[in-house]
This record gives sequence, C-alpha cells and structure tokens, in this order.
Amino acid sequence: MKPTNLLFILSDQHRRDAAGAYGNAAARTPHLDALAERGVRFNNAYTNCPICVPARASLATGRYVHQIGNWDNAFPYDGSVPGWGRRLAEEGHAVDSIGKLHYKGVGSAEGFRKQIVPLNVVDGVGDLMGAVRDDMPIRKGSRESVLEAGHGTSSYLAYDEQIADETIRWLQEAVRRPSEKPWLLFVGFVCPHPPFTAPPDLFEHFMSQELPAPVQGREDEWPRHPVLDQFRAAFRYDAPFTEEQIQRAAAAYYGTCARLDAQIGRVLNALEEMNLDETTRVVYTSDHGESLGSRGLFGKFTMYEESAGVPLIMAGPDVPEGETSGEIVSLVDMYPTFLEALGVQPNEAEADLPGESLWAVANGGASKGYAVSEYHAVSSLCGCYMVREGAYKYIRHVGYPPLLFHLEEDPLETINLADEARHREAERACEARLLSILNPEETDARAKADQRALIEKHGGREAVLRRGTFTNSPAPGEKPQFQSG
Repeated sequence: MKPTNLLFILSDQHRRDAAGAYGNAAARTPHLDALAERGVRFNNAYTNCPICVPARASLATGRYVHQIGNWDNAFPYDGSVPGWGRRLAEEGHAVDSIGKLHYKGVGSAEGFRKQIVPLNVVDGVGDLMGAVRDDMPIRKGSRESVLEAGHGTSSYLAYDEQIADETIRWLQEAVRRPSEKPWLLFVGFVCPHPPFTAPPDLFEHFMSQELPAPVQGREDEWPRHPVLDQFRAAFRYDAPFTEEQIQRAAAAYYGTCARLDAQIGRVLNALEEMNLDETTRVVYTSDHGESLGSRGLFGKFTMYEESAGVPLIMAGPDVPEGETSGEIVSLVDMYPTFLEALGVQPNEAEADLPGESLWAVANGGASKGYAVSEYHAVSSLCGCYMVREGAYKYIRHVGYPPLLFHLEEDPLETINLADEARHREAERACEARLLSILNPEETDARAKADQRALIEKHGGREAVLRRGTFTNSPAPGEKPQFQSG
C-alpha cells in the first residue's frame, strides 16, 4: 500500500445511526454520506470507553483504558504513554492537531508538532467530581441541559466553524509548502456533543420530522438494572421526560449533527479543490455515541449500541468505493491504521498493541473479530465491560448481573439472554475473551484506588464537591461554569 497523507476527522458524541449513510432517512448528513459513497463504511465499530477523556487516551495510545490508567475525565492523556502522534513525528512526519483533543494540554509530549485552537481538559485537571465513586453525588445541570434544548447559538457551534476555518488554512499552507514525507492532520470537531442547541433553521426542520423514537424510551420500558438505575438517579433522569421534551432534544441533536456535517463538507471540499484528495486518505469517526432518551438516559456511559457504537468511514487512495464492512473493529485500531497509511512499520514496542490496521479490512479482509470496551467513570457503581464477538454482545458488571444480547436477532438490545441455557456457551465464550484481556475485579479495584488517591491529592471529597463540575467542557476562551456537588 502506497504511503499517503492522512486527514483524521474525529467528532464528539456522534452516534453511529445518526447519519444518512447508516440508513437514517431523517438525518441530514450529505457530506458524510458522500464520503461513505467513495469509501468504506464500517457497521460494527466501537469505542473502547463510552466517555470522552478515556476514549481519546485509548485512541491516542492504541491501548485499552486498563492498560494506561486513564480511567475517567480527570485522568487526561499527557503523553506519558507514547502515542501514534509522537511515533510518526519521530519518523519525520508532520503531525498537527486542530480543535478538540481533551488531553492534559502539556504540548509536544502528546504527539503533535502544533496544537491549533485546542480544547483540553479544564485547568489541566478535568472533571474531578467524576472520580468520586463512593456515595456518588448528583450531577447538577444534566437534566437542565435536556430541558433547555432548542434553537439558538452556542460556543460549540462557533468553535466548530473556527476549526473548519483553521483546517482549510492548514491545507492551503500544506499545498504551498509540500513536505517530503506524508503528513497526518487530526481535526477534532466538538459537535454534536451537547449543549442541545441547534441553528434555528435546522432545529425547526427536525422538529417537523418524524425522528427515530428512543429505544425503550418510556418509563415502563426502561431496563431495570442497578447500574442503569444509578445512572438515571445521578443525572436526575429518573423522572421521565415528556415526549415533547425528548423531541426537542432530538431535534437539537440532529441539528448539530447537520451543522457538523456542513463543517466537514467545507473541509472535504477544500481538500478536493486543492487536489489533495488524490494523495490523502480520510478517516472519520467519533469518540462515542449518545443515548438520546433510549433506556431513559441521555449522554453516553453505557455499553448499548447507541452509546458504545461509533460511525467509521475510510476513503481515499487504495480504498474501495461504496462498500460496507460488517467486521467488528474499535478505536484502538486507529494506531496501526495510521502507521500503515503513512508507510511506517511497527517497531518492537508496538508488537503488543491490541489493535490492527484496518486498510486490509477495508479491502474485504477479516478483522480479529471482536471489540472490547470498558467504563470506570462518572456515576458508575462498578467497572463495566463489553465484549462484542460474532452476533453476541456480552456486558459484565462487577458485582452485578451481566447482560447478553444477540444483535442479529435483537438489534435494539431489548432481550437479555444472560443465563439462558441455549445461549450459555456463547456467554462463556465472551466471558473467556474478556478474561483473556483483563481481570474485571482487579481492574475495577485498581481504578477505584487510583480515583480515591486523586481525590485525596486534591484535598479530599469535600474539597472536590465544593469545586463542583461543569456540564460541558468550555470552548477555547470560554470560562467553565461550575456547579457544586
């Protein structure tokens, strides 16, 4: 495979099915749909952690969260575990980022020659309150973010436009000063992450549409499980929203997806106008999904498809056009994928990376056949783990009942097959896969111990609760709006 430039576009909280390319007729994503038409769409791609900071640290390093210890949004990536950015830079490739990273923000150690208009964690610390795992506090502001959904402007909408502007400028400079070796540009858009605020025309458009209903969205349909019940209580979602409130949040979400697509379209059009598309591969994905009312939840946090599933599209030289892949892949696959795209051979230190390059998979090959995700973060009673292998998804909760779904027969994940005799062999196989990768109890205990130590380092529980948290990380130049626990 011939080395080329790579444009890596990462959005935030874009659920896999919120795009026309994935069969959603209500979505307005023409530019992503066109990218899929000239490339390969992956139907079974997953995050390795359904919350921002750990997912991005895992993506940066190509390693699972339990391997690197970036447990939650107060354990940001700082470059102490080498990532693909640093590796490519060491090989003489230009590697820059534009937009949201959600790293610690320590500079070149994180792998980039330049971080342009970066969004990193607040004060280099992040969401300390999310590390409180004992007697977990109520997350103020979460319910209000749904109730306040509507139309207008937001710093995130403006920030995404700025990111697109800066990306176009970067590409223009790349044309003026071509490099001897291929470059990699990481473009991190922040939408459709809440606030649930969309431009007025898009909001009104989607309010008039029949949008997909939340799965198990009515209170009498909510799956009752201690871990899910805790999420609802902590975010104050345990009192159900009205149909109109859910519709408004959905309309705003779809509107921000459309706005994101428009900014991506500006970047892809510039790439084509500058004739860089002939020498540049494009990878699009997101860090995790969005529940959008399903199971009585908003946000991410769970291992259901709407939260743990992500879109993944690859296009450009040596990539088939208009194809789909049903192979099971995840974000840890990005590290070897990026190396191969730029023509860098893995070294000895990368021999044990859990991911694999996806270029052969995009050309019809088989993946390793499974994906693993884990969650140790905000408002979780325990370590939660997912194994997706074949048609089955197995979800293990330390100290609580497991879940098992057959995604071909039950794609909406409404029938828990755990402990059913006819599926026991599949459940054991998934459990064996998980145990071959980590020890659930040991990992859960280690995460909680690290979180307790972090809380003590910052003055203890009461000090952290007084500091409070924020509903959304502020865009560059914006001050965080803290809410005490």
